[in-house]
Amino acid sequence: MTKASLNPADLRYLAAAAGAAPSLHNSQPWFFRPTIDGCGIAVYADGTRAVPLTDPDGRAMHISVGAAVFNLRVAAAQLGREPLVTLLPDDDADPSPTAVLNLGRCAHTPLPYGPDLYSAIARRHSSRLPFANRDVPERVLGELIAAAAAEGVVLAVLEEADARRVLNLTAEAERRTAADLARQAETREWLRLEEPAADGIPREALGPQDHDARVPVRAFTGHPPSSPTTTQRFEALPQVATLTTHFDRPQDWLRAGQAMERAWLVATVHGLRVSVLHQAVEWPDTRANLRDPQTGPGYVQMVLRMGYGPPGTPTPRRPVSETLGAAEAGGDASTVNETGGETAPPLGSNRQ
Repeated sequence: MTKASLNPADLRYLAAAAGAAPSLHNSQPWFFRPTIDGCGIAVYADGTRAVPLTDPDGRAMHISVGAAVFNLRVAAAQLGREPLVTLLPDDDADPSPTAVLNLGRCAHTPLPYGPDLYSAIARRHSSRLPFANRDVPERVLGELIAAAAAEGVVLAVLEEADARRVLNLTAEAERRTAADLARQAETREWLRLEEPAADGIPREALGPQDHDARVPVRAFTGHPPSSPTTTQRFEALPQVATLTTHFDRPQDWLRAGQAMERAWLVATVHGLRVSVLHQAVEWPDTRANLRDPQTGPGYVQMVLRMGYGPPGTPTPRRPVSETLGAAEAGGDASTVNETGGETAPPLGSNRQ
């Protein structure tokens, strides 16, 4: 059975959910347009919001867009629509979409991703705070592994030796970044320490440094810090997981983003906090060394730290009026006509 075209309220509902996805430095590098037939939504990578020194090939941008695509899928299911996703479609439009979701069919299965995943979109955000010295239950870890596997991505929960190896590589990458003045300057461009903003990292979300230097938390304000930084004692051995794909192409990055967000939402349902340790994937050699050669070929796309603890501080989100554009191919991102529809359901303070 087919569904009617998306109305303006549907589009805002979808774009609000998509815009709550995580992204490098909370750059939110995406925008959305309804498809010309009115029955779908196209997702675009916004190159004006790139982080080129840290992410020269756009890998992290594609992962961020992939996370937004998964949120769209969850929100579409809430509308009773079956999301049929095409990644990197052949399209002559300028710019070409990164993904297109055809939402013209009724969903065959209600809530295919679980009953609580949509509500988790608003509650999911990074926590850069210390976690408790408490193991994540095997049952929960199994659900996270299954969530990533459903997207064609391997989530590996690391044992102690591998976790320490990955943490050491992350610390090495953090030291390199600290010595790279250009990268430090690029990171500071995304700090929002004084004025409220709709993107970037506010002061409240920076988090402390680890007093014992066991967890290499990113120092957003540089080394030495350009603003006062507190320290706290973090967990003795963080629970660390990697997300790995068989290949390293843009479509694999998009799948990794969907897997990351799916697993992160499942973690949120279980009260589990997550943060991204991204430093080691930003340097080619440390990224290559993240992979355990005994597990076979693959490319590590993300490193996640998981645990139980405080939720951390939310980061802002751009309004839907900035991210949702008109349907004309090649047109600008002018706002969709909002007459005749109610406002998008609020997602609360959307998260990084």
